[in-house]
Amino acid sequence: MKRAIDATIPASLEEKVGRVLILGTTASSVCLGVGLASALLGVGVRFTRPLLTAGLLVLLATPASRVLVMAVAYLRSRDWLFVALTLVVLFELALSVAAALQL
Repeated sequence: MKRAIDATIPASLEEKVGRVLILGTTASSVCLGVGLASALLGVGVRFTRPLLTAGLLVLLATPASRVLVMAVAYLRSRDWLFVALTLVVLFELALSVAAALQL
């Protein structure tokens, strides 16, 4: 019985990760596209800059959200080794962001 449950986890995990990546990429592309178009049309900086910044932040946050989704999925399936490994990766991503903000 446990084998049948384990066989379905990778497929559902792939679907969830795929949705996160598609959503992040789409949201980032929309923000960057509208921001770029508004910059080219001469719309004010007060409108353009937040869109471009949001697009870049969403683009940079997408891989971290992917790792977070994987950690939750492994936690639900009680696969403790992969929970630990994905949390280490998430911690390393957080450290790299913290280090980048210090510069």
